[in-house]
Amino acid sequence: METREKYFSPLPTENSNLEKLEKKIFHLVGKAIGDFQLIEEGDHILVGLSGGKDSWTLLHILNEMIRRAPVDFKVTAVNIDQGYPGFRHDIVEDYLKLHSIPYRMVDKNIAEVVEEKSSPGSIACSLCSRLRRGALYGIAEEMGCRKIALGHHLDDFIETLLLNQFFVGRTASMSVRLKASDGVNTVIRPLVYVPEEDIIEYTKLKQFPVVACNCPVACGKDVFSDHKRIMVKNLLKNLEEKIPFIKNSLLTSLTNINPSHMLDKNLWKFE
Repeated sequence: METREKYFSPLPTENSNLEKLEKKIFHLVGKAIGDFQLIEEGDHILVGLSGGKDSWTLLHILNEMIRRAPVDFKVTAVNIDQGYPGFRHDIVEDYLKLHSIPYRMVDKNIAEVVEEKSSPGSIACSLCSRLRRGALYGIAEEMGCRKIALGHHLDDFIETLLLNQFFVGRTASMSVRLKASDGVNTVIRPLVYVPEEDIIEYTKLKQFPVVACNCPVACGKDVFSDHKRIMVKNLLKNLEEKIPFIKNSLLTSLTNINPSHMLDKNLWKFE
């Protein structure tokens, strides 16, 4: 049987690269929390833990912030086994136990529902996402959590903005803080200012036990993988070589909108 000690081997105590990067991520997350009032006194936050790099980073940063934050709050990690064969929920649970992080493991038949509802050859990512989000809403209500933290980062916001502009004809990205459709929970995304490259490096340095949900699309085993997002990601990578600050500029543009210079007549003020 495969041993799991390799996932939890400690890093050297003196690691200047880790300390520097961690300080940067703490600063960016703290700024997002302050800018958008993401965390308030007495909050019990459900952290959606998929087992991927983004959610591990989010969980670790928020869990560490409990001891540093000026407000009193707590977090609980929730991992959903979506029913795809081979998902290593045991690795996720072992790490949470080892680090004494409050958690809840939940089994849902999302894979079965997606297979039943999807037409042959279609990409069911949106359906899967809705089912997973609905499950989180229900779990949050059971646990008395009013906020659900998700691990979307700076690159996700930028890619979503461009995807909407290129393929939908809409100028919109994700919401940093959004009242959920159930009218009870609030979805927050504290990693909005954190670049994906920093999360990748941080995950390596912290040796988080990254596991895949084993969805054939999300894990890249299916020919119908999300080619539009990959195309946008590659486009940004190429542009960044010539314009190093392009991602921060695009993100800043979402905070600096001039309604009179847009073509949305709903934003116009006629005199």
